[in-house]
Amino acid sequence: MELKAGDIVMLKSGGQPLTVAEVKGDDVICLWMGVEGDLFRETLPLAVLEHLEEVDEDEEEDDEDEE
Repeated sequence: MELKAGDIVMLKSGGQPLTVAEVKGDDVICLWMGVEGDLFRETLPLAVLEHLEEVDEDEEEDDEDEE
């Protein structure tokens, strides 16, 4: 899996979306906002993350129109 700064990932075990700040080999520095608006930063191994596909807003609107 190839990640770059700005990608959205999630722990394979679940949880909230995380933003990739930097990739250093097999370590990924991730950022996320806590419930109270605090900014968190953690270095996680690449093996525990999965890349979330971005949803194009136009596609999302098309899906809503079909319902």
